[in-house]
Amino acid sequence: MRYVFHWNSEKLTEEDRWYLNRYLGLSNGLKVAYELKEAFSQWFNEAKENGQGSILQTTKLLQEFYQKVEQANLPEFKKAIQTLQNWQVEILNSFVYNFSNGFLEGINNLTKVMKRNAFGFRSFKRFRAKILLTHKYKKMGVHIG
Repeated sequence: MRYVFHWNSEKLTEEDRWYLNRYLGLSNGLKVAYELKEAFSQWFNEAKENGQGSILQTTKLLQEFYQKVEQANLPEFKKAIQTLQNWQVEILNSFVYNFSNGFLEGINNLTKVMKRNAFGFRSFKRFRAKILLTHKYKKMGVHIG
């Protein structure tokens, strides 16, 4: 039943809510951690909706989340907040600029899969040509080699 902690609270069924309330009632620390998780999820959703138009509001809400974590005094969350603070500029930029490295990660993943399956290539030039041709013709559905 641990999935009830990971899902958004709005998507839980009545039975799932019953289990969630039961488990949260067993431990005060768990309840505080769950509330912090929900607060972060709310901040993230608001930040996505705000976009670049109100990045200052997003930053202010993030600072308020930091204060909630400090008040909760949970060491695991303090460590997570330190990571967020170290990468805060990059995290906020991800909401301002609508760029993603997903396409590049997909190319890298496909190349690694081809590398794993390329035990039969004796020549690096041929392997390189296969990679380049596969990426060029990937959308056309042509299989090379």
